[in-house]
Amino acid sequence: MSTDTLVLKDQFPGLAGNWHYLDTGATAQKPQAVIDATVNALGRDYATVHRGVYARSAEMTLAFEAARRKVAAFLGGHEDEIVFTRGATEAINLVAQTWGVQNLKAGDRILLSTLEHHSNIVPWQLLRDRTGVEIDVCPLTEDGQIDLEAAERILTPAHKLVALAHVSNVLGSVLHVEHAAKLAHAVGAKLLIDGCQAAPRIALDVTAMQCDFYVFSAHKLYGPTGIGALWAKKALLDAMPPWQGGGSMIDRVTFEKTTYAPAPQRFEAGTPMIVEALGLGAAIDWLTAQGLDRAERHERDLAARLRAELGKRNDITLFGPADSVGIVSFAMDGVHPHDLGTILDEEGVAIRAGHHCAQPLMDHLGVPATARASFGLYSDDSDIEALMKGIERTRRIFG
Repeated sequence: MSTDTLVLKDQFPGLAGNWHYLDTGATAQKPQAVIDATVNALGRDYATVHRGVYARSAEMTLAFEAARRKVAAFLGGHEDEIVFTRGATEAINLVAQTWGVQNLKAGDRILLSTLEHHSNIVPWQLLRDRTGVEIDVCPLTEDGQIDLEAAERILTPAHKLVALAHVSNVLGSVLHVEHAAKLAHAVGAKLLIDGCQAAPRIALDVTAMQCDFYVFSAHKLYGPTGIGALWAKKALLDAMPPWQGGGSMIDRVTFEKTTYAPAPQRFEAGTPMIVEALGLGAAIDWLTAQGLDRAERHERDLAARLRAELGKRNDITLFGPADSVGIVSFAMDGVHPHDLGTILDEEGVAIRAGHHCAQPLMDHLGVPATARASFGLYSDDSDIEALMKGIERTRRIFG
């Protein structure tokens, strides 16, 4: 257990006491810096944005747009390529219902993978039902990676979109995004990346990755719930029609005709998530100060150690690759993951147990659910020790 990890734990009020939080993949605990930023934004500094002519509104508007610039820098993009959304789910739906409706038709195809989260499956099914576009599924390698060799064989000029997870929320496997982009672009398809599990633990550069769309949620990145972001290449955003109508996304409204604001404002109808945006900006500041390289190294290390400990047991089945980042899913012989999760809770250990919003992947793995331990920058060896102790107690109970 490193000294710096102990110092980090002290920054998280939600980790006070003898509690071992191993569910960061679902949502991350919040550092005091983020809590303070949101409290100040909701109280001392609060005002609306983009509307008031008074000083505090102008100051809040500057802070809100500064948060957009922080997101852009974090992703390696430009501020006019960043759309604030309620989260990654809304961001994917936005792309499906604007770019997708505008550009896809019956006979066109979308390629997904077996390991996708429901939020990167269902929006495309809704689009299929509306437009007649067809969906193909890329298989996985034996160790749980998206099989890009298979993807190359599947892709044809009929494919207009490839939508894949950067990091699997169940297996912790990491996609080689640059390779996926090369394959997609070779047949004229766009590439959308679900970055929910990657953004908190891998340094990102959308320009280098060459994807066309990238989405993430703030709450998995040590920020508040209710906000996330869509990054899209400027030319794509500029060509996409509005998604929702209302205030802020307009240029001029008459009863005869409405003209719309340029992107990204065109996609941000209504009063935005002011407090949440400032909280997201604070989370990016905090995470950037810790270092994404450090985050990835730390979480890969912990995942490897846990896999090694679980691998010593003959009643545990491990899923995913040996080099998973921050996430370890497993099953225990004769014990339903929900039962394991309940007993672990009695031991002060919090894990996720269920299908993880990835039921097609569960079908592929041949299990109804798995237990999942997921790490954050605040995680350490004591969390692994507590988990293993709880597993041993569970074995004694179930025999």
